[in-house]
Amino acid sequence: MSPLRSGAFRFSLLMATVFAIGTIALLIVVDRTVYRYATEVADDTVAAEVAILVDEDRDAGRTEAIESVVRRENAVREHDLRYGMIDRSGHLLAGSLPASTAATGWHQIFVKNSNPDRAGTVEAVQLRALGVKLPDGAILVVASDNSDLDELRQRLRGSSVLFGVGIILLALVGGFAIGTVFLRRLGRVNQSVEHIMQGNWTERLPAIGMSLEFDHLSANLNRMLERIEALLEGMRQISTDIAHDLRTPLTRLRHRLETLKDNPDEATETQIDAAIAQTDEILGVFRTLLRISSLEAGSARSRVVEANLSDCLLHLVDIYRPVTDDARHILVSAIEPGIHGRADPEMLVQALTNLIENAIFHTPAGCQIAVTLQRRDDGIVLSVADNGPGIPEAAREHVLKRFYRLDDSRGAPGSGLGLALVAAVASVHGATLRLTDNYPGLRVEFRLPHGENGRAQPYP
Repeated sequence: MSPLRSGAFRFSLLMATVFAIGTIALLIVVDRTVYRYATEVADDTVAAEVAILVDEDRDAGRTEAIESVVRRENAVREHDLRYGMIDRSGHLLAGSLPASTAATGWHQIFVKNSNPDRAGTVEAVQLRALGVKLPDGAILVVASDNSDLDELRQRLRGSSVLFGVGIILLALVGGFAIGTVFLRRLGRVNQSVEHIMQGNWTERLPAIGMSLEFDHLSANLNRMLERIEALLEGMRQISTDIAHDLRTPLTRLRHRLETLKDNPDEATETQIDAAIAQTDEILGVFRTLLRISSLEAGSARSRVVEANLSDCLLHLVDIYRPVTDDARHILVSAIEPGIHGRADPEMLVQALTNLIENAIFHTPAGCQIAVTLQRRDDGIVLSVADNGPGIPEAAREHVLKRFYRLDDSRGAPGSGLGLALVAAVASVHGATLRLTDNYPGLRVEFRLPHGENGRAQPYP
């Protein structure tokens, strides 16, 4: 694209046009103001001169008045004021104005003057004159020469036009330069977009660098691309995980059904119940996967409200105490009262349930499971800790992935989705999820931002 067709150049052209219109308007206002002021001053001067000469003619007589006209004619700067006293017969008595200018009131007259810039040449000059009739019928005329004012207006117009044209040219040159730079940088952005459209999701848009607004837009688009890349990677991973981890239970189910078909007489209610249970297990895995995908898509964020976390955890501990007793585990709790935070109580209970059940299933009988809720300076901390065998530090990050299971747990019931669901719930809440050593055992920490006490939704 040519820089002349770029948005930056068009914007500069628009601004230059606006500036030109503004310059013309300013020129007109200044010209009118200067002309009006100078005309008023000249008219006042002419009227004052006429009044003085009329008084002298009346008080001192015609001879003194004629001498006064001569003195004033010689005293004033050339072309500033011109005088003329014409008797009732049309003869010029004094002054430099011709007798033909004799008229009363304000009027325009034209006289011939030598041009000081070009020797030997004569030019016609327009004067604004005021004439009054004296008691004996003579006419006194005083005129003001506005040629200096006209010259000033001409120079002002010329300077304004040159200044405006110069500014417009600078604006056009600047717009062309900015448009060239903008198109060059926009070309790099378009190149990155082409790479992304071709499937390179690791490509990121470069900063345009023209203004903070454009850079902020690029940063937001890059964050959106990172989110899309993560979702695509999640979908790819889900497809791979489903294909890999569900193949075994589906194969077992098919083998069980083939056995029942080949030996219908041996089909017992126990075998049919086992097949149904295996089918339910597979359906449960799909439900959990859909739940995790929904949380990771962020659709559940609207359900996060101000909640009473203390009541929520106390209710959960009361429910699970008989379960842990049956499993011969010891469930203890340390829950501070009156702690509120922004959370979806249902999702939070689901995550904590997964943590407690994990502790029950993966620790030997007699182990202690501790549920705590504390308010700290940097947030609200919910934790579930046990004193079982724990998880090796190198595997703690991997157990948050779908279908990941430790080697020691592969033979135990479960799908490997429990901690992945906990991680998805933490993401929806904007919480920090940490798996640490409990010396001995595992401590899972769920750190939420502070809530606003007093506006919590009651826990059902």
